[in-house]
Amino acid sequence: MSTTYDVRTASAEGVDAAVHALRRGQLVVFRTDTVYGIAADAFSPDAVGRLLEAKGRGRDMPTPVLVPNLRTLDGLLDVVPPAARDLAEAFWPGALTLIVHHAATLAWDLGETKGTVGLRMPLDAVALNVLEQTGPLAVSSANRSGLPPATDCAEAARQLGTAVDVYLDGGTCGDPVPSTIVDLTGDTPTVLRQGALSLDELRTVVPEIA
Repeated sequence: MSTTYDVRTASAEGVDAAVHALRRGQLVVFRTDTVYGIAADAFSPDAVGRLLEAKGRGRDMPTPVLVPNLRTLDGLLDVVPPAARDLAEAFWPGALTLIVHHAATLAWDLGETKGTVGLRMPLDAVALNVLEQTGPLAVSSANRSGLPPATDCAEAARQLGTAVDVYLDGGTCGDPVPSTIVDLTGDTPTVLRQGALSLDELRTVVPEIA
């Protein structure tokens, strides 16, 4: 059975319920600065498997990871590329996803990642509150694969139903503009998807980005 908490005015009870659910390996939906996301403990393969099953998504589409702060980069990567640190310092929290090589020793299974991971720090107070208590979370858009991402809690619940244990209703998202994705795994930083941040904005920080 799922429980929904309205976190628009008083968020403490809902955040506490979400944190406890995630620590038990359950799934939680909350609003981010782009769309609603479905979250699981990034370090629990069973929980990530349940997330993929809830979305109807295969392991060939690995789940991105949301982080609570910039310091997390140093814990998840053996070496932080200078461009990754510069971009994170400039645009996090916000709609920027960085594709990087994660540390080989990490005990997680996000799908067929080939040693890489997409990292983002969301610009949303409730999401960050949850992340500060749980640490990195595997988070994907809160929708069934092939359907539009949910921009409000009710739509997320209609699509995902009882597969999710806790829903945090943070109101309606603004225009569902996706994050900009930058690949930092090669010699030259490359934009894979231009979303909320333009190439010109990124080049003010990393001029060589393609």
